[in-house]
Amino acid sequence: MAQILKSSRMAPIRCDIRGPIEAESIRLQKQGIKILPLNTGNPATFGFSAPDVVLEAMEKNVRSAQAQAYCSTPGLPQAREAVARNAVLRKGIKGVTADDIYMGNGASEIIELALLALLSPGDEVLVPMPDYPLWTGATQLASGNPVHYLCDESNGWLPDLDDIRSKVTNRTKAIVIINPNNPTGVVYPRETLEGILEIAREHGLLVFSDEIYDRLLYDGAKHIATASLCDDLFIITLGGLSKSHYLCGYRCGWMIMSGDRSHAQDYLDGLKVIMSLRLCSNVPAQEVVPIAMDETESMEKMLAPGGRLYEQRRVVLEELPKIPGVSVVPNYGAFYVFPKLDERFHITNDEQFALDFLRAKHVMVVNGRGFSWNAPDHFRLVCLPEPEVLRDAIHRLGDFLDGYKQA
Repeated sequence: MAQILKSSRMAPIRCDIRGPIEAESIRLQKQGIKILPLNTGNPATFGFSAPDVVLEAMEKNVRSAQAQAYCSTPGLPQAREAVARNAVLRKGIKGVTADDIYMGNGASEIIELALLALLSPGDEVLVPMPDYPLWTGATQLASGNPVHYLCDESNGWLPDLDDIRSKVTNRTKAIVIINPNNPTGVVYPRETLEGILEIAREHGLLVFSDEIYDRLLYDGAKHIATASLCDDLFIITLGGLSKSHYLCGYRCGWMIMSGDRSHAQDYLDGLKVIMSLRLCSNVPAQEVVPIAMDETESMEKMLAPGGRLYEQRRVVLEELPKIPGVSVVPNYGAFYVFPKLDERFHITNDEQFALDFLRAKHVMVVNGRGFSWNAPDHFRLVCLPEPEVLRDAIHRLGDFLDGYKQA
């Protein structure tokens, strides 16, 4: 019988966050070994729970006829209105109405569909390096080519504007901004965002601004919505409830379209069709959006000194640099860091490093090349466990690295 083969478009696509390292973790767990999963930003795994008012809203509405029926393709009117109101009043994006919003099953679905509607074979998308791997994989799945621009570790992981400019070609259709960034946790200043927007302006590029972590900020960092800085460019802003409200499993995200779309009607028509093919996104999750948009107190407490997220981050930034050969740029957003391993470890295969660490110390991290980084010298660490659990995990890393060296 002939082999059933995967599509050729799948050949370059990988997902190291849930790839071979996680598979090895599952194998070890089946042997009764307890693994600390620092590979995914999944708050509920570490005891975080959504605000009570959000959970109560879900419980109240889940049995309603509206929650059991398809809604319109763009989403529930009240959810879209809440997202639009938040975009204008909190994010400072001018002119946004409910008609500019599409709701999705998480921001991930929106990203995939937006790229599918945009790209023809060979079209290019500028994606940060390191990146959240969905952007690279979704571009490839849409038959496009991700072109990675450098985020400079020596400059606090800020995008290198000269590198971006040098990589624009006549096939470039869009540029991706991830702010706050995953995996580095950097929060971009106005000057950096304006520089990227000027490049987009010069070359007529669509801008995707992934702002899923815009409420997760530390030490007075301020998030600036990319779309708040101009209205002459077409900008698609991505957001959702997964991280800010610990609702990963609810799968509730959105896109906000803003700026000049006078030249984009054909794309918008295609976007409408591809969104319609999935009928609509999760209706019960959309029911909680209006309440969630106004619930800020619980997150603010977590991020303030003494709050759980703040103290977890503090432990990571204090303990990691104590390990000889490990350095880290402080994160001011999200809940990840992207540490560097220096030359003393002779690491040539970062996936092997992560596997060796997992097998020896039962802690799961993701290798840096899983985020499109161009050298085997980084890994991503998730800062979600309780402070003492994180401290123990980092001590295990130090014990593991003491004497570790790849051939």
